[in-house]
Amino acid sequence: MPAFFKLYSGFLFLLNGLSPVMLLIIRLWMAHVFWVSGLVKISDWSNTIYLFTNEFPVPGLPPLVAAIFGTTFELCCPVLLTLGLASRLACLPLLAMTAVINFTYDSNIEHAYWAMLLGVILFCGPGKLSVDHFLTKKRRR
Repeated sequence: MPAFFKLYSGFLFLLNGLSPVMLLIIRLWMAHVFWVSGLVKISDWSNTIYLFTNEFPVPGLPPLVAAIFGTTFELCCPVLLTLGLASRLACLPLLAMTAVINFTYDSNIEHAYWAMLLGVILFCGPGKLSVDHFLTKKRRR
């Protein structure tokens, strides 16, 4: 039995060593999802305004304001996620947007998937392969 525990301990050590890579992959994946959406919105602004007015109006916000906020968050937050800079903060508007999309426009299991991945970043942080980690490490010295 001790051989099993030694093998399992080595396996856990390997997984722990790879967790920063997994957190980077999650950050890049979520950044890609929202970045592409933001590029689509900014590429045809008049259509974006039309869609926010007629297809997916956001409750409580005028269409122009919702379009500006949505596009801004979809273009700024992915940059922060990619760099791993203020990643936890960047997750908040993306989680809010995901909820609005899911509950007002299109209820889709993919949105739960996005929310879970953003939740991993929010609760676990961006990992060692991030500007946040570098700055925190530098500040501790």
